[in-house]
Amino acid sequence: MTQLILIFIAASIVNNVLLSQFLGLCSFLGVSRKVETSVGMGGAVIFVITIASLVAGLLYKFVLVPTGFEYLQTIVFILVIAALVQIVEMFLKKFIPSLYRALGVFLPLITTNCAVLGVALKNVTNDYSILQGVVYGIGTGVGYLIAIVILAGIREKIEYNDIPEPLKGSGIVLITSALMSIAFFGFAGVI
Repeated sequence: MTQLILIFIAASIVNNVLLSQFLGLCSFLGVSRKVETSVGMGGAVIFVITIASLVAGLLYKFVLVPTGFEYLQTIVFILVIAALVQIVEMFLKKFIPSLYRALGVFLPLITTNCAVLGVALKNVTNDYSILQGVVYGIGTGVGYLIAIVILAGIREKIEYNDIPEPLKGSGIVLITSALMSIAFFGFAGVI
């Protein structure tokens, strides 16, 4: 149990997928304009990463390894992720159309989000059990949610501040992200 808690904390805070590993920055920078949209995107990423970790782990351990097709892991994982994103997209379009419209092009981009694929591959690389892989996936998704909501909150606050013209828009967002990254590196003891 202690090991699962450590995996969760490491994945969500210490080795945050966005701020320590720099994976999935496209949606991080693109969707983080409003907190509400960021929470929706974070929830979608948590769902996709968690289920992808479970399904990819099962397929790897019970299909790819026994048949000797481990070399197909990347292709199989991408197919699993793509199918899960389609399910999330259909669900949001049907039941939460406002969030579906707010996420726009970034929702289908979860399919190519290297953070999601990175989790599935890291589970294999670290030789995690299926339960450990799912906990790692949940932790990574929660870390994504934490980072994107923090950035969205900061962006909402600085929107009305007097920012020098050259830094407006992307410039201030990148500087803010860099400062957040430095802060999160402190959790790992990196100074």
